[in-house]
Amino acid sequence: MLCLSEILLQHHDLQNFDELVSVVERKARGGELFFRMDVRPPFLDTPESWEDRLEAAFAVAGKR
Repeated sequence: MLCLSEILLQHHDLQNFDELVSVVERKARGGELFFRMDVRPPFLDTPESWEDRLEAAFAVAGKR
């Protein structure tokens, strides 16, 4: 299971929410089947709908 907190720890160089979305997409394409959003992303540009955006990125990329 892919956890958001693990992504943030492994990729501490991320600068914004869009970079995080890219990492989530890459992980989904790599074969991850489940995604748990256990923390809120710490970026200033994190949108109110961050959960929906990350879930959509994970779901769509996993189907490619």
